[in-house]
Amino acid sequence: MSDEPKGPELARAALEAALRNRASRVKPKEAAPVKKRRGYSGAGPDPRDPAKFSDVLANLVKARGWERPAAEATLFGAWETVVGPDIAGHSRPMTLSDGELTIEAESTAWATQLRLLNKSILTRIASVVGHNVVTKLRIHGPAAPARQKGQWRVRK
Repeated sequence: MSDEPKGPELARAALEAALRNRASRVKPKEAAPVKKRRGYSGAGPDPRDPAKFSDVLANLVKARGWERPAAEATLFGAWETVVGPDIAGHSRPMTLSDGELTIEAESTAWATQLRLLNKSILTRIASVVGHNVVTKLRIHGPAAPARQKGQWRVRK
């Protein structure tokens, strides 16, 4: 009789040889691979779920650091929404520099009225565009043209 294994012993020997061969070829894994999700998401929130455009835009503005320029654009672009139709009908924002908003009123009477409403205008602006975007208001009346003609004009 020969010393070669037969039957179940032959199968066992072949399995052990294959396992030794595999162990010599395969490197040990350092970390388990991340499973890719496929199919439908569950009932809970999932990053693959569709998002509202406004949410995507808000995340983009926040990620890029555009909060302050976006607030300033809202202030100038939606002046009527920010301060209300009555005030917006008689004034307009001119410049915003270092938190100081310059507003031009249509008349000196409206400039005086807006100065009296200074605190409430600042509160409205802060509620719409955010705090510390505008910290001070500078209100002036309409810019009058220089008088060039007339007999009572002082010549230089």
